[in-house]
Amino acid sequence: MMVKTDQRHLYVQVIERLKQDIESGVFKENERFPSEFDLARSLGVSRATLREALRVLEEDKVIVRKHGVGTFVNPKPLFSSGIEHLSSVSSMIRDAGMEPGTIFMDVSETEPCDENAARFDCSDEDRITTIKRVRTADGEPVVYCIDQVLSKNLPLGVERLVSDSLFDAIEKSGEIRIDQAVTHIEPVGYDDVASPILRCGVDVPLLVLLQQHYSEEGEMVLYSKNYFRADKFSFHVVRKRV
Repeated sequence: MMVKTDQRHLYVQVIERLKQDIESGVFKENERFPSEFDLARSLGVSRATLREALRVLEEDKVIVRKHGVGTFVNPKPLFSSGIEHLSSVSSMIRDAGMEPGTIFMDVSETEPCDENAARFDCSDEDRITTIKRVRTADGEPVVYCIDQVLSKNLPLGVERLVSDSLFDAIEKSGEIRIDQAVTHIEPVGYDDVASPILRCGVDVPLLVLLQQHYSEEGEMVLYSKNYFRADKFSFHVVRKRV
């Protein structure tokens, strides 16, 4: 298992060797690594070199180090999506070869508060439908969704959401097509409401996506606050030089 000497820094070689061992199944997801002493000895490197390699692997989310417990292999996210691609949660789950499902938590209709009136540019006569759901993948809770939409933009009612995504329900009338969204991502270590719903302990972080969805005409159609399990989902973005 020893690392072979080449022209690269030794800790870089250790990183690549550990990644290879994880890929080949020598170290499995959620499995604890050997002690630093044993691992450094088996690799033929100093503990200082090993620690530098582990630091980089932790920054890259390949491993997680729990104080007083040990070092563990992080499970790979089941779902990965380019944040520049606008797609529904249902589509992301289907693309991963799993069956999306929905558990309704609460549906309410209210008058628009000042914040929503400004957000949706609506009048006092309009109503806001707030939908709280848990999205599942093959029956396992993976996303907690809080969505707000003008009630008039749900002509078929929320019952359509049992079989359709919210995107589909809004677009069923043919009068609206969601064209783009402005998204903010916030990491959350633990949320008193979302974490228990998603069966996350304090060691499982969440990714919160705050999204304002706009129609082709530029109308703000849907506001979403979605809590994703960070051990199940990863998001990336393609950046181009300008």
